[in-house]
Amino acid sequence: MADMYRKRLFSPPKSSFFLFGPRGTGKTQWLSHQFESAHVRFDFLDEDLLLRFLSEPASFSRALDQVPPSKWVVLDEIQKAPQLLSYVHKAIEERKLKFVLCGSSARQLKRKGVNLLGGRASERYFHPFLPQELKESFDLTKNLEVGSLPLVWNAEDPVERLKAYVQVYIRQEIQAEAAVRRLPSFIRFLPVVALFHGQTLSASSLARDSGVARTTIHGYLDVLMQTLMIFQLEAFTARLRVKEVKHPKLYWFDSGVVRALKKNFGLVHPEERGALFEGWVAQTL
Repeated sequence: MADMYRKRLFSPPKSSFFLFGPRGTGKTQWLSHQFESAHVRFDFLDEDLLLRFLSEPASFSRALDQVPPSKWVVLDEIQKAPQLLSYVHKAIEERKLKFVLCGSSARQLKRKGVNLLGGRASERYFHPFLPQELKESFDLTKNLEVGSLPLVWNAEDPVERLKAYVQVYIRQEIQAEAAVRRLPSFIRFLPVVALFHGQTLSASSLARDSGVARTTIHGYLDVLMQTLMIFQLEAFTARLRVKEVKHPKLYWFDSGVVRALKKNFGLVHPEERGALFEGWVAQTL
């Protein structure tokens, strides 16, 4: 089982990079194997460490000063401490340190005024298991039913793990980051937008079905995109100028999460199979 987490189809860059991916995709396990020789690793899930560095950034700078030049440094959950990226920038420039900046959300890092290192770190993305990674254990039926999140795939009770995952997402990604002002309306919005998996996106339909103002819908969709839960496929246009407005298609990053949000568990219903399969193809590509 451990090899499944470590041997992913992902080759890290040779210089500093951001590694983004939804919770449960196995980033931390992969990092612990791929960068086990990293000189130092800071995990900002450690609240004491996070508070110490945020209240006294100079202590973070001093910690980096102890790292020999050109060595790797791993910063996990970097979205919790975007203020520290200025020190990362300085360490890359002056001491040639190389960083893995890992996070489950790009929202805090893309706010105005955050130092994104001026192109000195590339961006890479981690995803749920691919068929090539699962090899002989790959099962399309299971994939459509519970998804392929490593956290869920190897669980004794995938359904219970999915239920917990949805709650963790709401609590840690939304509440902790204060991403939305009115959490009840966002929770009401989630199962509705799950129905649009593999469908053409219509903000007016989303607003009507969820009872949320249309002006708020775009902000909610942006939260889902920045926390890497959804992605969009833009409509094809043969010419640069067309009269009609073509809307994108919306896809969730994992079929199990979609079904959990809709409270659909067990065997896949015939009416949902097509959208789930299409979403799986889109995510795999």
